[in-house]
Amino acid sequence: MNAARVMKTPYGLQVIESCLTCPMMQDRLFCNLPPRTLEGLEAISSSATYPKGAILFVEGQEPRGVFVICNGRVKLSASSADGKSLILRIADPGEVVGLPGTISGKPYEVTAEALEPIQANFIPRDVFLKFLREHGEVAVRVAEILSDIYHATYREVRYLGLSGSAGEKLARFLLDLAAERRKTSEGRDADRIALAFTHEEIAQMIGSSRETVTRLFADFKRKRLIEVHGSTLVITNKAALEKAIEPYSTV
Repeated sequence: MNAARVMKTPYGLQVIESCLTCPMMQDRLFCNLPPRTLEGLEAISSSATYPKGAILFVEGQEPRGVFVICNGRVKLSASSADGKSLILRIADPGEVVGLPGTISGKPYEVTAEALEPIQANFIPRDVFLKFLREHGEVAVRVAEILSDIYHATYREVRYLGLSGSAGEKLARFLLDLAAERRKTSEGRDADRIALAFTHEEIAQMIGSSRETVTRLFADFKRKRLIEVHGSTLVITNKAALEKAIEPYSTV
């Protein structure tokens, strides 16, 4: 396969010019489609770059369509009436955001915000639904993506509802990160995690406060459960972290 053609942008992104030469084509569920199907998908997509903090859509907005993330990460969050924010998911390159609302026709349930400069392909709702009706293999992929979203939401409910303390929620969060790392690294250095989230973002993901997360990280380090080297976190006592969530591990 030819390497993807890229060019520099004002945000420093390596822009992917074609879905057919995307380096994530074999790795991501929505990108790994037959070439002819990808050509059709590309024909109905419009690509753009966005700066950090850019809002793709907001909670409660009527669904305009979906965004396929080519580069960068997108934060999906929900807010309460008093202004508290909860991060439900972080979308990585190759993932699709805005899918549930686009399929159902109901307002977006989350706000999508660029965590860093991103490139995304936008597909309007009407042409996307028409494309699904004409391409059964894409509809099956969409069903798989919706299933993944369901499981990610269920995991978030576990953090918030089944863990009794902020310490248990953080322990579960770190162990889940390690489990995801294990899937992608075939077990190599599974307990060494590139921690790409700030304490504030982690707090919003486990339903806590930044101050509490910072205190818990210090406590975990003092107890030698973890080590932090720059942006790399190492779980040094996995058994102790697992013990913190034992009452909930079978649910």
